[in-house]
Amino acid sequence: IDMSSFCLLCCRSANKHKPWIETEYQGIVMENDNTVLLNPPLFALDKDAPLHYAGEICGFRVHNGPTGSSSVQFEAVVLDRSTGEGLVRSKEPLDCESQREHSFTIQAYDCGEGPDGANSKKSHKATVHVRVNDVNEFSPVFVERRYEASVPEGRLFDRIVRVEALDADCSPQYSQICFYDIITPSVPFVIDNDGNIKNTEPLDSKRQRVHTFWVTAFDCGKNRAQADAQVVVTVKPSCKPGWIGWSKRVEYTPGSGSIPLFPSLHLETCEETVWNIQATVELQTGHIGKGCDRDSYSDRSVRRLCGAVRGEVDLLPPPSPAANWTSALPTLPSSDSSLVFSFNGSTHVAVVPDSVAAAVSGDHFTLQLWMRRGGINTQPPTNQARGNHREEETIVCSTVKNDDSFSHYSLSVHGCRLSLFYWPDVSAARPVKFLWKLEQVCDSEWHHLSLSVQFPSVTLYVDGVTFDPALIHDNGVIPNPAPRQRLVIGACWGNDWLNQRQYVGGYRGLLSGVTVRPGSVEPHSVVECLYACREGLDFGDLETLGSGMKVHVNPSQSVLVLEGDDIESFNRAVQQVTYRNSLRFATPGVRPLKLTTSLRCFNEESCLTLRQLEGYLVVLQPDAPQISLSGVGPHLARPAPEFEGPRGVPLFPELRIVCSLSHAVNTAAQGMEGGALMSDAVAHTLDGCEVQPLGEELNPEREELLVDMDALRERGLEIINTTAYIAITGAESISVYEDVLRSVRYRLAKGSARFERRFRLSCSEMNGRYTSNELTLEVNFLHSLDSLYHPSHLLASQQQFLHPSHHSGELSGHTLPNPHRNSVVPGAATVIIMVCVGFLVVMVIMGVFRIRSIHRRGEGARGGSKEDSGQWDDSALTIIVNPMESYESRMGISADTEGEGEEDEEVVESPDNANDDQRIIIKKEGRDGNPRRY
Repeated sequence: IDMSSFCLLCCRSANKHKPWIETEYQGIVMENDNTVLLNPPLFALDKDAPLHYAGEICGFRVHNGPTGSSSVQFEAVVLDRSTGEGLVRSKEPLDCESQREHSFTIQAYDCGEGPDGANSKKSHKATVHVRVNDVNEFSPVFVERRYEASVPEGRLFDRIVRVEALDADCSPQYSQICFYDIITPSVPFVIDNDGNIKNTEPLDSKRQRVHTFWVTAFDCGKNRAQADAQVVVTVKPSCKPGWIGWSKRVEYTPGSGSIPLFPSLHLETCEETVWNIQATVELQTGHIGKGCDRDSYSDRSVRRLCGAVRGEVDLLPPPSPAANWTSALPTLPSSDSSLVFSFNGSTHVAVVPDSVAAAVSGDHFTLQLWMRRGGINTQPPTNQARGNHREEETIVCSTVKNDDSFSHYSLSVHGCRLSLFYWPDVSAARPVKFLWKLEQVCDSEWHHLSLSVQFPSVTLYVDGVTFDPALIHDNGVIPNPAPRQRLVIGACWGNDWLNQRQYVGGYRGLLSGVTVRPGSVEPHSVVECLYACREGLDFGDLETLGSGMKVHVNPSQSVLVLEGDDIESFNRAVQQVTYRNSLRFATPGVRPLKLTTSLRCFNEESCLTLRQLEGYLVVLQPDAPQISLSGVGPHLARPAPEFEGPRGVPLFPELRIVCSLSHAVNTAAQGMEGGALMSDAVAHTLDGCEVQPLGEELNPEREELLVDMDALRERGLEIINTTAYIAITGAESISVYEDVLRSVRYRLAKGSARFERRFRLSCSEMNGRYTSNELTLEVNFLHSLDSLYHPSHLLASQQQFLHPSHHSGELSGHTLPNPHRNSVVPGAATVIIMVCVGFLVVMVIMGVFRIRSIHRRGEGARGGSKEDSGQWDDSALTIIVNPMESYESRMGISADTEGEGEEDEEVVESPDNANDDQRIIIKKEGRDGNPRRY
């Protein structure tokens, strides 16, 4: 082998060692630069040095790091092959905000055994961590461009509002906000390095209500914010915790439906943190009727309107000859037109007659009543006084006769307990007592009780709400009631049942509308309708009620409770509390209002206490309805035989009833001066009409008023028919009353016809609260010539035959029969003509005689001794009554006698009248009584 070949072989076999580098490097590169500064510096060593190729470093390879970060962003280059110095750099500028740290591995390799790098060796892999150093390239930016706050006046605050700015740089040095600054001069505020703004002096809302200023921010690299922020501080007047916007007076116009009571009310807590709010709204209506505004109809009419089963027996009816057992009881006025009886616990007792008590026999019945303990001026008893009454007070005590036995029951009150003592069979079974403990029994307010007994089931409704009893079997020694039917209101008879005047357990209080109806019990809907208040508190829209809010309304709708935990939701809920009154003619007056608020705070010691607010609701006077009766002329003329027929003559066949409301309208917008009234026709319900004869009362032997009793019973109306008046009562529509009144007929007995009869018609609604106009009708009886020779028939005969062409003009406003009904024979005309001619001859003779007598008086003046003998002598003068003139005077035909028929008078004209007519005008009207109210 030659020498050159030997040297080449030795060189190739000289690369015995791998290059060596550090195991880990830490590098830093500036943002927007690419040169990485490593610590320690990058040097690769090879033990084969100083051999050529084998001891030299030809390059570095970059691999992915342990975390999988890409190595393509970096590269490593050799600066000196003999020393192994290298450089790491990024292929493109780095962004600290996108990635702040990078990790990868690096490996060195030598040049091998020759220029071709054959048999080169690699070092181990070293980890390189490169951190990108931030450059302050971003400025601070405020989170919001405008900051607002509200503070009460007169106080210094640690913080009013906090502003905040952010910096997009990645390093703490440049990304942190080092300080804030208020750039608006001369403002009473300062700001700290955290952005908290506070006032340097107490603020005054009167001096300046709103403070506006600007603030800026700086990062730690002293870069200023790109845009400054505006701060607005509103100074509120001194805060007083409580309700804001309370209106003491609230007005309600009847017919308005529901109106909000507190439309602008809100609660101010002055930044006190509360976790529960409860407000109670109370509407006091105890002084309005029986606890609230209800239908102003009679109890019987209300039962009809509510659809109650008929057949109830009124145990406390209005005193009358037919119901005299209540005449000794004192009564009190009531705003709802019902009759209220007072009981004093001793002498005031109503003993119902056996004939009435027999109608309510049986063990299935419903007892209903209105009750108020203690009387009209009694205050609610205190808690200590409740339940300390000496004995039970009996409201109703009754022994009922059944088919073959007697049962006994009594309804009593004792303190705040209501009890029903029931004895199914006084001769066999033991008694049973049902007890209810009720606050309503002893609060001295009006309450409605409905007790349905269907033994052994008993149901009690108080103000429309059901209450379950506690059942007690009384097995003590109780004397059996006497087997005798009787019914007592206001007390019960003692053990000595033979003594009719010995009563025990007298009731002290007021009662009204006490009724008993035998048979099946009333449905719950009917009981609710009978009690239902037409006014009360309500809530506007439950769907808008915020989360966590609760609303509770008591059955009588006089108390409404709101409960919640969020002030904003609570304020919205309070503004939706409304008052409603469904009556078109609501009872006017004042209803006191109370608002009680209870707050619960996290710090109970410093929790706010709000005072009770008091106000009142004023229900204004409703527009009074005008009930107008029309369609009936002032006169009704019919032949007398028609009145003597079996059906008589209808008095009001064309009657029309219209009810309208008159209300003021604004005429200024229409270019008119002053005000005006507009009338709107409305649908109403009447509850009574009365037909009254004027003058003498009806004579039952000669005349009567006829009413269709079947139609009345079918419509549930009642009638009082006396000789002085006829009254139809019961709540019904106007159309029903029109039909009933159109069927009212007047009938005369044979031969009882007279010349005239006057009637007056009037109607009312709401138990006489509103009345109609009084419609007066004069009935004229037309007599045929068949009875010509009877003096009382002469008038109609002559009138009809002598003036047939003037009927339409002279009898304006009359209802006339067909002409053929009063036809007469021609001979009668001849007789009348002869009488008139004779009458004319007599008058001529009297005129001649009168002229001669005047001439004689002139002569007598000259011959004084003969003056008296020539004077007019009227002692033998006969005054002839012209029946035609008498009738025409009543009909308003004669101009000479116009207006004379308005008074009772007797006028005899002097013979000196130029017309030589002698008349006697006699007209007497009967007494006019005022309409009765029921």
